[in-house]
Amino acid sequence: MHSGRVAVVGGSVAGCAAALAAHRGGADEITVYERASVRLADRGVGLAVHNSRYVELESAGYLDADMPWVQLVRRRWYVRDDRAPDPRGHEIGVLPFPFRTYNWGPLWSELRRRVPESVTFRTGTTAAAVRPCPGGAAVETDDGTERFDVVVGADGYRSVVREAAYPDLRAQYAGYLAWRGAYPEQRLKDPELWADEDCVYVVFAGGHVIIYRIPDGAGGHRVNWVLYTAPPAGLTADLGFTTPTSLPPGGLTDALRAHLAYVADALLPPYWADLVRATAPDELFLQPMYDFTAPHYARDRVLLAGDAATVARPHTGAGAVKALQDATVLESAITTSTTWPDALESYDVDRAVAGRTMVDLGRRLGRALVQETPDWRSLDQAALAEWWQRADGTGAFGGRGLGR
Repeated sequence: MHSGRVAVVGGSVAGCAAALAAHRGGADEITVYERASVRLADRGVGLAVHNSRYVELESAGYLDADMPWVQLVRRRWYVRDDRAPDPRGHEIGVLPFPFRTYNWGPLWSELRRRVPESVTFRTGTTAAAVRPCPGGAAVETDDGTERFDVVVGADGYRSVVREAAYPDLRAQYAGYLAWRGAYPEQRLKDPELWADEDCVYVVFAGGHVIIYRIPDGAGGHRVNWVLYTAPPAGLTADLGFTTPTSLPPGGLTDALRAHLAYVADALLPPYWADLVRATAPDELFLQPMYDFTAPHYARDRVLLAGDAATVARPHTGAGAVKALQDATVLESAITTSTTWPDALESYDVDRAVAGRTMVDLGRRLGRALVQETPDWRSLDQAALAEWWQRADGTGAFGGRGLGR
């Protein structure tokens, strides 16, 4: 098995991790196709990794302490109460939140730096199609067609590789949106009201906003927030959200910005509303909620990883974790198998189950936090803890442990 040619379609976090996995597994030649020609390191949104998942991924060699991070400890839940003297609103309760937060760009930069120079990294190269061929699979680009022993699809939720393996698989729009923003911490008013180690959930009927700090990659912090709620009827009718898409920074319509302003004005406590309003238009982007998972993570000589295989709603707190776990399992599958078909089967058996678990969890949390929200003002600490235990169900929030 310590041989062969491997193509990785997609050069983001999942793609860099897959390239590392193939290299450590002993592949002779690895080529990464990344369609973007701009600097991926400039992307600046946040992600979180449960402390226990970090320990596993550090042990496997896919995360380490040199990658900039912020340690969170607790999660504070607030609801608006105009009678409350505290501008943060009424605090419902506090739950443990043992997570590290990362900035996507610096994390990608560190992973990219760890990909050995022997790996060919082709930026600005789009894989137009992938097709099976005897004993392997072929990648078609504008430069021609190349044959490989295995093609790894790490090309995101609009994956060309997944289309080759499962042409009839379609993502389903969940009916609500995530507004996202991130900006330098220096812009934050009254930072002493929000401790560095606190993740904040500000909840309201029909949605919530999650707020936490992330590293800026230069020794400081950025404010990172994600606000989930369903848009008013007709607001997104002409934006094509029934198929996977997103609106990039600066791409929100006037109507979408107006709805965000309404949520901040009418539904959020003053402190958190000001935090959202401090986001500049070119720092705002929109992420419609979709979910799906491939029935298998490997088919013929095509293998899927990250969002190409499974898109679970971000409520799970495990999107990047699952992509990195995919890589650790791929490395193990290659090193413990004697043929490529054996390696792909071993990988599929492990990761397909993980994908279904995370999609199920995302849907359950979406119902609890957006689509069927409780009367938040009626909850106290004990009721909040009980509600969260029911919402999390199997305890998969933050990602299942490897080997479970």
